[in-house]
Amino acid sequence: MKIGFDNEKYISMQSQKILERIGRFGDKLYLEFGGKLFDDYHASRVVPGFLPDTKINMLSQLKDSAEIILAIFSGDIERNKIRSDNDIGYDREVLRLIDAFRSRDLYVSGVVITRYSDKQPAVDSFAGQLERLGVRVYRHYPIEGYPKNPKFIVSDEGFGRNDYIETTRPLVVVTAPGPGSGKLAVCLSQIYQEFRRGVRAGYAKFETFPVWNLPLNHPVNLAYEAATIDLDDMNMIDPFHLEAYGVSTVNYNRDVESFPVLNTIFTHIYGESPYKSPTDMGVNMIGNCITDDAVVCAAARQEIIRRYYQTACAFKRGRAEKEQVYKAEFVMSRAGLSVDDRPVVAAALKRAEQEGSPAMAIELPDGSMITGKTGTFMGPAAGALVNALKKLAGINEDIDLISPIILDPIRQLKTKHFGSENPLLHSDEVLYALSICAATSPTAALAMKQLPKLRGCEAHSSVMLTRADQSVYRKLGMNLTNEPNRSGNRLYL
Repeated sequence: MKIGFDNEKYISMQSQKILERIGRFGDKLYLEFGGKLFDDYHASRVVPGFLPDTKINMLSQLKDSAEIILAIFSGDIERNKIRSDNDIGYDREVLRLIDAFRSRDLYVSGVVITRYSDKQPAVDSFAGQLERLGVRVYRHYPIEGYPKNPKFIVSDEGFGRNDYIETTRPLVVVTAPGPGSGKLAVCLSQIYQEFRRGVRAGYAKFETFPVWNLPLNHPVNLAYEAATIDLDDMNMIDPFHLEAYGVSTVNYNRDVESFPVLNTIFTHIYGESPYKSPTDMGVNMIGNCITDDAVVCAAARQEIIRRYYQTACAFKRGRAEKEQVYKAEFVMSRAGLSVDDRPVVAAALKRAEQEGSPAMAIELPDGSMITGKTGTFMGPAAGALVNALKKLAGINEDIDLISPIILDPIRQLKTKHFGSENPLLHSDEVLYALSICAATSPTAALAMKQLPKLRGCEAHSSVMLTRADQSVYRKLGMNLTNEPNRSGNRLYL
Protein backbone atom coordinates (compact mmCIF):
# COMPACT_ATOMS: atom_id res chain seq x y z
CA MET A 1 0.00 0.00 0.00
CA LYS A 2 1.30 3.42 -0.92
CA ILE A 3 1.66 5.85 1.97
CA GLY A 4 0.53 9.47 1.74
CA PHE A 5 0.66 10.59 5.37
CA ASP A 6 3.32 11.12 8.07
CA ASN A 7 1.79 9.52 11.16
CA GLU A 8 4.62 10.35 13.60
CA LYS A 9 4.63 14.00 12.57
CA TYR A 10 0.90 14.08 13.11
CA ILE A 11 1.06 12.71 16.66
CA SER A 12 3.75 15.24 17.56
CA MET A 13 1.98 18.24 16.01
CA GLN A 14 -1.43 17.28 17.36
CA SER A 15 -0.22 16.78 20.93
CA GLN A 16 1.56 20.14 20.88
CA LYS A 17 -1.50 21.90 19.49
CA ILE A 18 -3.72 20.54 22.27
CA LEU A 19 -1.21 21.56 24.96
CA GLU A 20 -1.10 25.07 23.50
CA ARG A 21 -4.88 25.29 23.64
CA ILE A 22 -4.97 24.15 27.27
CA GLY A 23 -2.52 26.91 28.16
CA ARG A 24 -4.68 29.47 26.43
CA PHE A 25 -7.60 29.08 28.84
CA GLY A 26 -6.08 28.64 32.28
CA ASP A 27 -7.99 26.25 34.55
CA LYS A 28 -9.56 23.68 32.25
CA LEU A 29 -10.14 22.79 28.59
CA TYR A 30 -13.13 20.81 27.37
CA LEU A 31 -12.01 19.12 24.16
CA GLU A 32 -14.78 17.73 21.95
CA PHE A 33 -13.35 14.65 20.24
CA GLY A 34 -15.17 14.01 16.97
CA GLY A 35 -14.88 10.78 15.05
CA LYS A 36 -13.43 7.61 16.53
CA LEU A 37 -10.68 7.55 19.12
CA PHE A 38 -10.21 3.82 18.53
CA ASP A 39 -10.27 1.84 15.31
CA ASP A 40 -10.63 4.83 12.99
CA TYR A 41 -10.57 2.77 9.82
CA HIS A 42 -12.29 5.50 7.82
CA ALA A 43 -9.31 7.79 8.42
CA SER A 44 -6.80 5.02 7.70
CA ARG A 45 -8.55 4.16 4.43
CA VAL A 46 -8.89 7.78 3.28
CA VAL A 47 -5.41 8.90 4.40
CA PRO A 48 -3.05 5.94 3.86
CA GLY A 49 -0.41 6.03 6.57
CA PHE A 50 -2.83 7.17 9.26
CA LEU A 51 -3.02 4.27 11.73
CA PRO A 52 -6.44 3.29 13.12
CA ASP A 53 -5.38 3.93 16.74
CA THR A 54 -3.35 7.07 16.07
CA LYS A 55 -5.67 9.38 18.02
CA ILE A 56 -5.82 7.24 21.13
CA ASN A 57 -2.04 6.81 21.01
CA MET A 58 -1.70 10.59 20.88
CA LEU A 59 -4.12 11.01 23.78
CA SER A 60 -2.22 8.42 25.82
CA GLN A 61 0.76 10.77 25.79
CA LEU A 62 -1.41 13.28 27.70
CA LYS A 63 -3.04 10.77 30.07
CA ASP A 64 -1.65 12.31 33.27
CA SER A 65 -3.47 15.57 32.46
CA ALA A 66 -6.59 14.13 30.87
CA GLU A 67 -9.88 12.52 31.79
CA ILE A 68 -12.69 11.31 29.57
CA ILE A 69 -16.44 11.86 29.52
CA LEU A 70 -18.61 9.68 27.29
CA ALA A 71 -21.81 11.17 25.88
CA ILE A 72 -24.67 9.07 24.54
CA PHE A 73 -27.99 10.32 23.18
CA SER A 74 -30.97 8.83 25.03
CA GLY A 75 -32.82 8.28 21.74
CA ASP A 76 -30.00 6.07 20.44
CA ILE A 77 -30.38 3.86 23.51
CA GLU A 78 -34.17 3.67 23.10
CA ARG A 79 -34.04 2.58 19.47
CA ASN A 80 -30.95 0.40 19.95
CA LYS A 81 -28.92 2.25 17.36
CA ILE A 82 -26.18 0.06 15.86
CA ARG A 83 -22.75 1.14 14.71
CA SER A 84 -22.42 0.14 11.06
CA ASP A 85 -18.72 -0.68 11.31
CA ASN A 86 -18.90 -3.30 14.06
CA ASP A 87 -22.62 -4.10 14.50
CA ILE A 88 -22.46 -3.11 18.18
CA GLY A 89 -25.27 -1.11 19.77
CA TYR A 90 -24.34 2.35 21.03
CA ASP A 91 -25.03 1.33 24.64
CA ARG A 92 -22.74 -1.70 24.42
CA GLU A 93 -20.17 0.42 22.61
CA VAL A 94 -20.03 2.74 25.62
CA LEU A 95 -19.04 -0.24 27.80
CA ARG A 96 -16.47 -1.38 25.23
CA LEU A 97 -14.94 2.10 25.08
CA ILE A 98 -14.69 2.38 28.86
CA ASP A 99 -12.83 -0.94 28.95
CA ALA A 100 -10.55 0.21 26.14
CA PHE A 101 -9.76 3.52 27.83
CA ARG A 102 -9.03 1.85 31.14
CA SER A 103 -6.74 -0.68 29.45
CA ARG A 104 -4.57 2.30 28.47
CA ASP A 105 -4.70 3.84 31.96
CA LEU A 106 -6.97 6.66 30.77
CA TYR A 107 -9.35 7.91 33.43
CA VAL A 108 -13.07 7.87 32.60
CA SER A 109 -14.92 10.26 34.91
CA GLY A 110 -18.42 9.33 33.82
CA VAL A 111 -21.14 8.89 31.20
CA VAL A 112 -23.64 11.63 30.39
CA ILE A 113 -26.99 10.73 28.85
CA THR A 114 -28.01 13.61 26.60
CA ARG A 115 -31.53 14.89 25.83
CA TYR A 116 -32.85 12.71 28.61
CA SER A 117 -36.56 12.73 29.33
CA ASP A 118 -38.78 10.81 31.70
CA LYS A 119 -40.50 7.58 30.67
CA GLN A 120 -37.52 6.06 28.85
CA PRO A 121 -37.30 2.57 30.37
CA ALA A 122 -34.40 1.38 28.21
CA VAL A 123 -32.40 4.48 29.13
CA ASP A 124 -33.08 4.09 32.84
CA SER A 125 -32.14 0.42 32.64
CA PHE A 126 -28.83 1.25 30.96
CA ALA A 127 -28.11 4.01 33.49
CA GLY A 128 -28.77 1.55 36.28
CA GLN A 129 -26.42 -0.97 34.72
CA LEU A 130 -23.63 1.62 34.52
CA GLU A 131 -24.13 2.63 38.13
CA ARG A 132 -24.02 -1.01 39.27
CA LEU A 133 -20.72 -1.31 37.43
CA GLY A 134 -19.35 1.66 39.34
CA VAL A 135 -19.61 4.21 36.49
CA ARG A 136 -20.96 7.64 37.37
CA VAL A 137 -23.98 8.67 35.31
CA TYR A 138 -25.18 12.20 34.57
CA ARG A 139 -28.28 13.45 32.76
CA HIS A 140 -28.59 16.40 30.42
CA TYR A 141 -32.03 17.51 29.29
CA PRO A 142 -33.62 18.76 26.05
CA ILE A 143 -33.43 22.56 25.71
CA GLU A 144 -36.22 24.24 23.82
CA GLY A 145 -34.93 26.14 20.79
CA TYR A 146 -31.42 24.65 20.87
CA PRO A 147 -29.20 25.86 19.26
CA LYS A 148 -31.10 28.93 18.01
CA ASN A 149 -32.21 30.44 21.31
CA PRO A 150 -28.90 31.41 22.98
CA LYS A 151 -30.43 33.63 25.64
CA PHE A 152 -32.52 30.78 27.02
CA ILE A 153 -29.80 28.17 26.51
CA VAL A 154 -27.30 30.14 28.59
CA SER A 155 -29.52 30.35 31.66
CA ASP A 156 -30.48 28.40 34.75
CA GLU A 157 -33.43 26.92 32.84
CA GLY A 158 -31.19 25.91 29.95
CA PHE A 159 -27.68 24.57 30.62
CA GLY A 160 -28.21 25.29 34.30
CA ARG A 161 -30.80 22.51 34.53
CA ASN A 162 -28.31 19.83 33.51
CA ASP A 163 -26.39 17.68 35.98
CA TYR A 164 -22.95 19.10 36.68
CA ILE A 165 -20.23 16.62 35.74
CA GLU A 166 -17.48 16.54 38.32
CA THR A 167 -14.01 16.70 36.75
CA THR A 168 -10.56 17.05 38.29
CA ARG A 169 -8.02 17.38 35.46
CA PRO A 170 -7.06 20.26 33.15
CA LEU A 171 -7.95 18.39 29.93
CA VAL A 172 -11.45 16.91 29.72
CA VAL A 173 -12.04 14.91 26.54
CA VAL A 174 -15.69 14.54 25.57
CA THR A 175 -16.27 11.67 23.16
CA ALA A 176 -19.11 9.34 22.17
CA PRO A 177 -19.96 5.95 20.67
CA GLY A 178 -21.04 7.65 17.45
CA PRO A 179 -22.12 10.91 15.82
CA GLY A 180 -25.13 12.92 16.94
CA SER A 181 -24.56 12.11 20.61
CA GLY A 182 -24.51 15.72 21.85
CA LYS A 183 -20.82 16.20 22.61
CA LEU A 184 -20.79 19.93 21.83
CA ALA A 185 -23.78 20.61 24.07
CA VAL A 186 -22.08 18.69 26.90
CA CYS A 187 -18.95 20.83 26.57
CA LEU A 188 -20.90 24.08 26.46
CA SER A 189 -23.08 23.07 29.39
CA GLN A 190 -19.99 22.31 31.44
CA ILE A 191 -18.36 25.64 30.58
CA TYR A 192 -21.46 27.44 31.82
CA GLN A 193 -21.63 25.29 34.95
CA GLU A 194 -17.92 25.80 35.65
CA PHE A 195 -18.37 29.54 35.38
CA ARG A 196 -21.10 29.42 38.03
CA ARG A 197 -18.56 27.67 40.29
CA GLY A 198 -15.76 30.17 39.67
CA VAL A 199 -13.72 27.97 37.30
CA ARG A 200 -12.35 29.41 34.05
CA ALA A 201 -12.90 26.74 31.37
CA GLY A 202 -12.39 26.79 27.63
CA TYR A 203 -13.52 24.76 24.65
CA ALA A 204 -11.83 23.35 21.56
CA LYS A 205 -12.76 20.78 18.97
CA PHE A 206 -10.73 17.91 17.60
CA GLU A 207 -12.61 16.78 14.49
CA THR A 208 -10.56 14.83 11.97
CA PHE A 209 -12.87 15.58 9.04
CA PRO A 210 -13.63 17.67 7.10
CA VAL A 211 -10.05 18.92 6.78
CA TRP A 212 -10.19 22.69 7.16
CA ASN A 213 -7.11 23.45 5.05
CA LEU A 214 -7.99 21.24 2.07
CA PRO A 215 -10.29 22.49 -0.74
CA LEU A 216 -14.04 22.13 -0.30
CA ASN A 217 -14.36 19.47 -3.01
CA HIS A 218 -11.11 17.67 -2.25
CA PRO A 219 -11.79 13.90 -2.34
CA VAL A 220 -10.92 13.59 1.37
CA ASN A 221 -13.61 16.11 2.28
CA LEU A 222 -16.11 14.56 -0.11
CA ALA A 223 -15.40 11.18 1.49
CA TYR A 224 -16.43 12.71 4.82
CA GLU A 225 -19.75 13.81 3.33
CA ALA A 226 -20.25 10.30 1.94
CA ALA A 227 -19.53 8.83 5.38
CA THR A 228 -22.03 11.09 7.21
CA ILE A 229 -25.00 10.88 4.89
CA ASP A 230 -27.17 9.57 7.72
CA LEU A 231 -26.48 12.81 9.61
CA ASP A 232 -27.24 14.97 6.57
CA ASP A 233 -23.91 16.74 7.05
CA MET A 234 -22.72 19.10 4.35
CA ASN A 235 -19.28 20.60 3.92
CA MET A 236 -19.22 24.34 3.43
CA ILE A 237 -16.90 27.32 3.43
CA ASP A 238 -16.76 28.74 6.95
CA PRO A 239 -18.51 32.12 6.50
CA PHE A 240 -17.35 33.44 9.87
CA HIS A 241 -13.71 32.69 9.09
CA LEU A 242 -13.99 34.22 5.64
CA GLU A 243 -15.48 37.39 7.07
CA ALA A 244 -12.96 37.66 9.92
CA TYR A 245 -9.76 36.82 8.04
CA GLY A 246 -10.57 36.87 4.32
CA VAL A 247 -9.41 33.25 4.10
CA SER A 248 -11.49 30.32 2.83
CA THR A 249 -11.52 27.29 5.14
CA VAL A 250 -13.75 24.22 5.17
CA ASN A 251 -16.14 23.32 7.97
CA TYR A 252 -19.55 21.68 8.03
CA ASN A 253 -23.10 22.84 8.56
CA ARG A 254 -23.66 21.73 12.15
CA ASP A 255 -20.59 23.56 13.46
CA VAL A 256 -21.46 26.67 11.51
CA GLU A 257 -25.00 26.60 12.90
CA SER A 258 -23.76 26.08 16.47
CA PHE A 259 -21.07 28.76 16.41
CA PRO A 260 -23.34 31.64 17.51
CA VAL A 261 -24.24 29.61 20.61
CA LEU A 262 -20.59 29.20 21.54
CA ASN A 263 -19.93 32.87 20.92
CA THR A 264 -22.86 33.84 23.14
CA ILE A 265 -21.67 31.60 25.97
CA PHE A 266 -18.14 32.98 25.93
CA THR A 267 -19.39 36.54 25.68
CA HIS A 268 -21.77 35.92 28.57
CA ILE A 269 -18.97 34.47 30.70
CA TYR A 270 -15.90 36.50 29.78
CA GLY A 271 -17.30 39.57 28.05
CA GLU A 272 -15.91 38.47 24.68
CA SER A 273 -15.32 35.30 22.65
CA PRO A 274 -11.80 33.96 22.02
CA TYR A 275 -12.93 32.60 18.66
CA LYS A 276 -14.00 34.38 15.52
CA SER A 277 -15.03 31.29 13.58
CA PRO A 278 -15.77 27.56 13.87
CA THR A 279 -12.40 26.94 12.22
CA ASP A 280 -10.71 28.81 15.08
CA MET A 281 -12.22 26.30 17.51
CA GLY A 282 -10.45 23.35 15.87
CA VAL A 283 -7.09 21.81 16.71
CA ASN A 284 -6.86 19.46 13.74
CA MET A 285 -3.41 19.06 12.16
CA ILE A 286 -4.16 16.22 9.74
CA GLY A 287 -3.96 18.41 6.64
CA ASN A 288 -0.44 19.51 7.59
CA CYS A 289 0.84 15.93 7.60
CA ILE A 290 -0.25 14.75 4.13
CA THR A 291 2.91 13.87 2.24
CA ASP A 292 1.48 12.67 -1.10
CA ASP A 293 -1.77 14.28 -2.21
CA ALA A 294 -2.15 11.97 -5.23
CA VAL A 295 -2.07 8.87 -3.02
CA VAL A 296 -4.56 10.37 -0.58
CA CYS A 297 -6.91 11.46 -3.39
CA ALA A 298 -6.91 7.99 -4.94
CA ALA A 299 -7.70 6.38 -1.59
CA ALA A 300 -10.47 8.87 -0.81
CA ARG A 301 -12.12 8.30 -4.19
CA GLN A 302 -12.34 4.58 -3.47
CA GLU A 303 -13.89 5.37 -0.09
CA ILE A 304 -16.57 7.49 -1.75
CA ILE A 305 -17.58 4.53 -3.91
CA ARG A 306 -17.49 2.18 -0.92
CA ARG A 307 -19.78 4.53 1.01
CA TYR A 308 -22.23 4.58 -1.89
CA TYR A 309 -22.47 0.79 -1.74
CA GLN A 310 -22.81 0.86 2.05
CA THR A 311 -25.72 3.30 1.81
CA ALA A 312 -27.41 1.35 -0.99
CA CYS A 313 -27.21 -1.87 1.05
CA ALA A 314 -28.43 -0.08 4.17
CA PHE A 315 -31.49 1.03 2.19
CA LYS A 316 -32.19 -2.55 1.12
CA ARG A 317 -31.94 -3.63 4.77
CA GLY A 318 -34.32 -0.91 5.88
CA ARG A 319 -31.63 1.11 7.67
CA ALA A 320 -31.51 4.09 5.33
CA GLU A 321 -33.90 6.23 3.33
CA LYS A 322 -33.99 6.46 -0.44
CA GLU A 323 -32.95 10.12 -0.20
CA GLN A 324 -29.71 9.01 1.40
CA VAL A 325 -28.97 6.77 -1.57
CA TYR A 326 -29.58 9.72 -3.89
CA LYS A 327 -27.20 11.83 -1.84
CA ALA A 328 -24.52 9.11 -1.96
CA GLU A 329 -24.88 9.00 -5.72
CA PHE A 330 -24.65 12.79 -5.84
CA VAL A 331 -21.44 12.88 -3.78
CA MET A 332 -19.99 10.22 -6.06
CA SER A 333 -20.89 12.27 -9.15
CA ARG A 334 -19.38 15.43 -7.61
CA ALA A 335 -16.12 13.51 -7.30
CA GLY A 336 -16.40 12.48 -10.97
CA LEU A 337 -16.77 8.82 -10.07
CA SER A 338 -18.94 5.81 -10.82
CA VAL A 339 -18.90 2.21 -9.64
CA ASP A 340 -16.85 1.42 -12.75
CA ASP A 341 -13.93 3.16 -11.03
CA ARG A 342 -13.77 0.31 -8.52
CA PRO A 343 -12.09 -2.55 -10.48
CA VAL A 344 -13.05 -5.29 -8.04
CA VAL A 345 -16.73 -4.65 -8.81
CA ALA A 346 -16.46 -5.65 -12.45
CA ALA A 347 -14.49 -8.78 -11.54
CA ALA A 348 -17.14 -9.98 -9.08
CA LEU A 349 -20.05 -9.28 -11.42
CA LYS A 350 -18.32 -11.00 -14.34
CA ARG A 351 -17.72 -14.16 -12.30
CA ALA A 352 -21.31 -14.13 -11.05
CA GLU A 353 -22.61 -13.87 -14.61
CA GLN A 354 -20.38 -16.73 -15.73
CA GLU A 355 -21.49 -18.98 -12.88
CA GLY A 356 -25.12 -17.92 -12.75
CA SER A 357 -24.82 -17.66 -8.96
CA PRO A 358 -23.36 -15.29 -6.34
CA ALA A 359 -19.63 -14.61 -6.61
CA MET A 360 -16.90 -12.68 -4.83
CA ALA A 361 -13.75 -10.89 -5.95
CA ILE A 362 -10.65 -9.82 -4.02
CA GLU A 363 -7.96 -7.50 -5.36
CA LEU A 364 -4.56 -8.44 -3.91
CA PRO A 365 -1.78 -5.90 -3.20
CA ASP A 366 -0.05 -6.64 -6.52
CA GLY A 367 -3.27 -5.94 -8.45
CA SER A 368 -4.14 -9.62 -8.99
CA MET A 369 -7.88 -10.25 -9.09
CA ILE A 370 -9.00 -13.39 -7.26
CA THR A 371 -12.58 -14.62 -7.41
CA GLY A 372 -14.70 -17.17 -5.60
CA LYS A 373 -17.99 -18.78 -6.50
CA THR A 374 -20.79 -20.54 -4.67
CA GLY A 375 -19.44 -24.07 -4.22
CA THR A 376 -20.47 -27.41 -2.79
CA PHE A 377 -19.30 -26.58 0.72
CA MET A 378 -18.45 -22.89 0.76
CA GLY A 379 -20.20 -19.65 0.01
CA PRO A 380 -18.46 -17.24 -2.38
CA ALA A 381 -16.95 -15.13 0.43
CA ALA A 382 -15.24 -18.15 1.98
CA GLY A 383 -14.22 -19.51 -1.42
CA ALA A 384 -12.62 -16.22 -2.46
CA LEU A 385 -10.69 -16.04 0.83
CA VAL A 386 -9.28 -19.53 0.36
CA ASN A 387 -8.35 -18.79 -3.26
CA ALA A 388 -6.66 -15.53 -2.21
CA LEU A 389 -4.61 -17.32 0.46
CA LYS A 390 -3.52 -19.91 -2.12
CA LYS A 391 -2.40 -17.18 -4.49
CA LEU A 392 -0.47 -15.32 -1.81
CA ALA A 393 1.23 -18.53 -0.66
CA GLY A 394 2.04 -19.72 -4.19
CA ILE A 395 -0.10 -22.86 -3.74
CA ASN A 396 -1.58 -24.48 -6.84
CA GLU A 397 -5.23 -23.51 -7.15
CA ASP A 398 -6.24 -27.15 -7.74
CA ILE A 399 -5.00 -28.25 -4.30
CA ASP A 400 -7.66 -28.67 -1.61
CA LEU A 401 -6.43 -26.86 1.50
CA ILE A 402 -9.27 -28.40 3.50
CA SER A 403 -10.41 -31.93 2.76
CA PRO A 404 -14.13 -32.54 2.14
CA ILE A 405 -13.76 -35.13 4.93
CA ILE A 406 -13.39 -32.20 7.33
CA LEU A 407 -15.84 -29.81 5.68
CA ASP A 408 -18.77 -32.21 5.47
CA PRO A 409 -19.07 -32.86 9.26
CA ILE A 410 -19.08 -29.10 9.85
CA ARG A 411 -21.89 -28.75 7.34
CA GLN A 412 -23.79 -31.58 8.99
CA LEU A 413 -23.35 -29.91 12.37
CA LYS A 414 -24.80 -26.67 11.03
CA THR A 415 -27.83 -28.13 9.33
CA LYS A 416 -28.76 -31.13 11.49
CA HIS A 417 -27.84 -29.95 14.98
CA PHE A 418 -27.83 -26.14 14.83
CA GLY A 419 -30.88 -25.91 12.57
CA SER A 420 -29.23 -23.72 9.93
CA GLU A 421 -31.08 -23.57 6.62
CA ASN A 422 -27.89 -22.54 4.82
CA PRO A 423 -25.58 -25.55 4.29
CA LEU A 424 -22.78 -23.41 2.83
CA LEU A 425 -19.94 -22.58 5.20
CA HIS A 426 -19.21 -18.98 6.09
CA SER A 427 -15.75 -17.42 6.09
CA ASP A 428 -15.21 -17.83 9.83
CA GLU A 429 -16.17 -21.51 9.75
CA VAL A 430 -13.80 -22.21 6.88
CA LEU A 431 -10.93 -20.33 8.53
CA TYR A 432 -11.44 -22.28 11.77
CA ALA A 433 -11.27 -25.49 9.74
CA LEU A 434 -8.15 -24.26 7.94
CA SER A 435 -6.46 -23.40 11.23
CA ILE A 436 -7.11 -26.95 12.51
CA CYS A 437 -5.67 -28.42 9.31
CA ALA A 438 -2.61 -26.20 9.74
CA ALA A 439 -1.66 -28.21 12.83
CA THR A 440 -0.78 -31.23 10.66
CA SER A 441 -0.57 -29.82 7.11
CA PRO A 442 2.42 -27.60 6.16
CA THR A 443 0.46 -26.41 3.12
CA ALA A 444 -2.48 -25.24 5.23
CA ALA A 445 -0.05 -23.65 7.70
CA LEU A 446 1.58 -21.74 4.85
CA ALA A 447 -1.82 -20.48 3.72
CA MET A 448 -2.68 -19.32 7.25
CA LYS A 449 0.51 -17.26 7.39
CA GLN A 450 -0.80 -15.16 4.48
CA LEU A 451 -3.76 -13.73 6.42
CA PRO A 452 -1.99 -10.48 7.42
CA LYS A 453 -1.37 -9.75 3.73
CA LEU A 454 -5.11 -9.40 3.16
CA ARG A 455 -5.26 -6.19 5.24
CA GLY A 456 -6.11 -3.28 2.99
CA CYS A 457 -7.21 -5.48 0.08
CA GLU A 458 -10.36 -4.48 -1.82
CA ALA A 459 -13.24 -6.95 -2.00
CA HIS A 460 -16.69 -6.98 -3.60
CA SER A 461 -19.62 -9.39 -3.55
CA SER A 462 -22.33 -9.72 -6.18
CA VAL A 463 -24.87 -10.07 -3.34
CA MET A 464 -25.18 -8.75 0.20
CA LEU A 465 -23.13 -10.95 2.49
CA THR A 466 -24.26 -12.34 5.81
CA ARG A 467 -23.18 -10.65 9.05
CA ALA A 468 -20.78 -13.54 9.68
CA ASP A 469 -18.93 -13.06 6.38
CA GLN A 470 -18.91 -9.28 6.70
CA SER A 471 -17.46 -9.55 10.19
CA VAL A 472 -14.58 -11.76 9.04
CA TYR A 473 -13.66 -9.43 6.18
CA ARG A 474 -13.82 -6.46 8.53
CA LYS A 475 -11.62 -8.14 11.15
CA LEU A 476 -9.08 -9.02 8.47
CA GLY A 477 -8.92 -5.34 7.56
CA MET A 478 -10.33 -5.78 4.06
CA ASN A 479 -12.32 -3.04 2.34
CA LEU A 480 -15.57 -4.79 1.50
CA THR A 481 -18.47 -3.68 -0.65
CA ASN A 482 -21.61 -5.55 -1.68
CA GLU A 483 -24.09 -5.16 -4.48
CA PRO A 484 -27.45 -4.16 -2.97
CA ASN A 485 -28.97 -7.50 -3.99
CA ARG A 486 -30.20 -10.31 -1.79
CA SER A 487 -29.11 -13.88 -2.39
CA GLY A 488 -32.14 -15.72 -3.75
CA ASN A 489 -35.31 -15.01 -1.78
CA ARG A 490 -33.61 -14.61 1.59
CA LEU A 491 -34.91 -11.70 3.68
CA TYR A 492 -32.69 -12.13 6.77
CA LEU A 493 -28.95 -11.58 6.49
